[in-house]
Order: sequence, then structure tokens, then C-alpha cells
Amino acid sequence: MRKKQLGVSLGGLMVAAVIVIVFAMVGMKLAPSYIEFFAVKKAVNAVAGEVHGGGAVVEIRKAFDRYATIDDINSVKGSDLEVTKDASGVVVSVAYRKEIPLVANIGVYIDFSAVSKE
Repeated sequence: MRKKQLGVSLGGLMVAAVIVIVFAMVGMKLAPSYIEFFAVKKAVNAVAGEVHGGGAVVEIRKAFDRYATIDDINSVKGSDLEVTKDASGVVVSVAYRKEIPLVANIGVYIDFSAVSKE
């Protein structure tokens, strides 16, 4: 008497492999944008932390440009920063959209926003 064999067929294995590969490729495409966003957030917090008692907007933007040069931030420039003052001090914020092409004419838009006081 023969027992029925159990396990994954070659077709099932191929489908699972394709799904894993697609998710890995999307992840590898999106990862650099998120790494850059975390660098932007770190630079915004650092610039806001350097300013004590309020500073000129031009100085804040120049300081951000220095951080952007060091951290290789290309999506945001100092002129994109929004600098406001509240009761607790200077608030630096930035919001930008990043387009990431995936395959052919398929892409992803991601809206990023960083605020120094969160």
C-alpha cells in the first residue's frame, strides 16, 4: 500500500519564490528613500537644537545645507525648510514628496514630513 507524499510542489515553490523576490525588490527600491528621510529628520533636529534663543532664518538654512552636504541629502535643500517660532523656541519643519520608479511606468509616491519638535 502506497502512502500519498506530502510536501511543496515545484510550482508552489516557484510561486512563493516569485512573491518573495518581488517584495525584496520593492524593499530595496524604497529603503534608500527612508534612509535619506531619517537623515533629513536628524539634520532638522540638529539644526533646531543648535539655535538657542532664536536665530536668523538664513543661518538655520545654511546650517541645514552643511548637514545635507555631510549626510548626502539630495531631496531637500535649506530653502525648502519652514522655520517658525513658538513659545518654546524655534521650530524647523520640512515636507516633501519623493517619486520612486519601480518597473517600467509603475512607481510609488511617498510624502515625507519632519518637524523638529515632536
